[in-house]
This record gives sequence, structure tokens and C-alpha cells, in this order.
Amino acid sequence: MLKKHSDKKLIEGMRKGDDKSVNFLYDSFFDTVKSYVLKNTGTEDDAYDIFQDAMMVLFKKIQQNNLGDATDVKGYLFGVSKNLWHEHLRKNKKRIDIDKEFIDEFDHSTLLDIPLEQIVQRSFLKLKPECQEVLNMIINRCNYGDISRKMKYKSENYARRKKYLCKEALIKIVKADPDYNDYNDSDLR
Repeated sequence: MLKKHSDKKLIEGMRKGDDKSVNFLYDSFFDTVKSYVLKNTGTEDDAYDIFQDAMMVLFKKIQQNNLGDATDVKGYLFGVSKNLWHEHLRKNKKRIDIDKEFIDEFDHSTLLDIPLEQIVQRSFLKLKPECQEVLNMIINRCNYGDISRKMKYKSENYARRKKYLCKEALIKIVKADPDYNDYNDSDLR
């Protein structure tokens, strides 16, 4: 394992596709990004996604020779991660997100007494079977690797995307329910 890397060597290593440089970046900087995301209402999965995206930005800049050898790699990577996280928060502020605790309490095998939960239950049953299965696995805390393997998806990233699409489909069905008009959007947050 590389104990100390100069920024110039890291950039050169990334340019050449050196796995040691990439691993060093993950080992050295991921926890900083994760800590930032967790402190700002994110999850560990969010941190992983943001770090992956930031690594892609860094790699692209290096491959295009748009990053000088004197660049502070840690500072650059953290800055990109921070910007990507803020952009993510801005975008998601506009969409409704079903609270995890609410989903965990959701049992679609029996009719629930709380009217909003009844609406969600009815809506859940209207989802395509694939989406029902994906969301059930999320509720049961399956990781994206397990979901990807079980559903025969090509990658964990596709499993993440599918979860997002299924949640969006569920929210759309909930909002279309005639009884939903009695609630405002904050009830689904």
C-alpha cells in the first residue's frame, strides 16, 4: 500500500490508470467525503454515490489534461464532492421523498388503519411486480449488490437507479389516488 503520495504522483498514476493511485484516493479521502455527507442529511450510500461521481470528474479532468500537476488532489476531490452533494440536495428538495421509517413500518400484507398508509398500500400494490420486489428488498435492508444479483441487473448503480425510479413511480401513484387530496405533500416526506 502506498503510504504517502504526492499530488503529482497521484495525478500521473490516475492518468496511467494505476490501480494503486485509485485505491489510495479511496482509502485516504472517502471517509472525509462520507463524514461531510452524513453530517448534511445524507446516508452512506449517498456518500458512496457522490464520491464515485467526484472520482469520475477528477478522472475526466486528468484525462483531458485540464488538471495541473500542482493541483491539491484532496482539496479538489472534496470540493467537487461538496458541490455535487449540494446540487443533489437542491434537486431533491423539489421531489417528494418517502421517509425511510415510514417505509419500514409499511406492511402491504394487511390493510393498515392510518388513511395515508392505506393510500400508500393501495398504490404499492399497483406497482409493477419488479418495482414491488425492489422496494421490498430495500425495506428489508438488502444492499445494492444483493439486489443487483437477485434481479440480474448489470450493476449496483443500475439497482440504485431502479430503486429511485420505483420510488418515483410509487409517489406518482399515491398522488393520483382520489383520497390523496386530503393530504399535503409534507405528509409524504
